[in-house]
Amino acid sequence: MGRCIPERRSFSCNSHNYLITRFLCILEDPTDNELGIFDIDATKSQLDEDLIGVALLPVAVLFSGDFLCLDFRESRNSPNVCVWDHANSGEFDPVSYFLAESFKDFLALLTK
Repeated sequence: MGRCIPERRSFSCNSHNYLITRFLCILEDPTDNELGIFDIDATKSQLDEDLIGVALLPVAVLFSGDFLCLDFRESRNSPNVCVWDHANSGEFDPVSYFLAESFKDFLALLTK
């Protein structure tokens, strides 16, 4: 199993530079795996649980402690990509910044 760390992993959003620490994974049993802390379900507890699974799905951990998320709030079939800002989010009041129209568009933003 690979470590899911992209070779090109920096991008800019909302006047900030971000670095992807690693992409999150989906494991059958995260408790029985050394990478279990990087499972999407294990990450959900760090975000507003009312939005997770319904509106925001974390897909990568950023160096700043923020998360890269698929944002389903505008479309259930075609999510945007956003940065979830942990420092400025409150309980039931998430702060996120639009990044790209699609995950494919996000990948095009990565720079060396």
